[in-house]
Amino acid sequence: MGAIRLEKVEKWFGDVQVIKGVDIEINDGEFVVFVGPSGCGKSTLLRMIAGLEDTSRGIIWLDDRDVTGLPPSGRKLSMVFQSYALYPHMTVGQNMGFGLKTAGVDKAIIDQKVEQVADVLELRSYLDRKPKELSGGQRQRVAIGRAIVREPVGFLFDEPLSNLDAALRVQMRFEIAKLHTTLKTTMVYVTHDQVEAMTLADRIVVLKDGLVMQVGSPAELYKRPDNLFVAQFIGSPKMNIMPCTVDGSLFQLPSARTGHYSGTSSSVAHVGVRAEHVSVVDYGQGECDATVEVVEYLGADTFLLLDSGQLGQLSVRIPGDSSLKPGDIVGLSFDAAHTLFFDDQGFAVS
Repeated sequence: MGAIRLEKVEKWFGDVQVIKGVDIEINDGEFVVFVGPSGCGKSTLLRMIAGLEDTSRGIIWLDDRDVTGLPPSGRKLSMVFQSYALYPHMTVGQNMGFGLKTAGVDKAIIDQKVEQVADVLELRSYLDRKPKELSGGQRQRVAIGRAIVREPVGFLFDEPLSNLDAALRVQMRFEIAKLHTTLKTTMVYVTHDQVEAMTLADRIVVLKDGLVMQVGSPAELYKRPDNLFVAQFIGSPKMNIMPCTVDGSLFQLPSARTGHYSGTSSSVAHVGVRAEHVSVVDYGQGECDATVEVVEYLGADTFLLLDSGQLGQLSVRIPGDSSLKPGDIVGLSFDAAHTLFFDDQGFAVS
């Protein structure tokens, strides 16, 4: 069992509060990702769960057991760091089994567990090699294998892919996702990369300045963000956010034509729409007009960055074979069914 629960958890460094009363429940076997900008407290929170940082206030529960004051060795959690932290003089097999060896486990049992994990991670042929003979991705798999052989109740990953190049990051994302499916063990993963969060997580915890901004599945956060921060942090490109005024059911863009949207409130101050929910139409035929500034061709898709005057810069996703070019003036039409509204405090309006 590996259910983790945080109750009103705080972390202070002197007079500076970096974690501000966080409540999170992580179910047994769930893959939860902590995501947010640099300095939001996600790594500190993970280290508190691991026992590597003291908890200033609040309680950390592991399977209904209060582990707040326990050292890392008493929590049965394994952590995988950004750096591989492998012993260069040891072989792959020795690195993977070192934790069990220091715990006094019989050598035959260590060898058996190391070989089993090596098979899962496709490292069997590398067991006699030294870390310097491995690629970055292979070293990270060894670090993960070292965590697995301990048979923890949960895994904690602190930006494990940040030292890898783009191609290896994609491959390792696949391997970590496959590993979770195989082991069915609780995993808590920290990253600043929202693409990693979207592709790996059962649920995402979005953090900002030591506070939880929203918790939900990738689809929930993408389609129904609770606030402007989540709306623009989750998704690539970020959601288009425009100023607006609302009078009853009338959504009005400044210095532009108007469209009718239902279910809005007079407190609405911003309207949001994803790039794929904006259509390019003929000049003068949409809710507003805009000038194409940048064309980003990505094969199947093309992303346009457009200057829409007072509405600011907008992103639009269109098919990859588009003939549009910088300088073209077009109309833009917004899909009312996928348009979101936010009040003057930045919170979503239903």
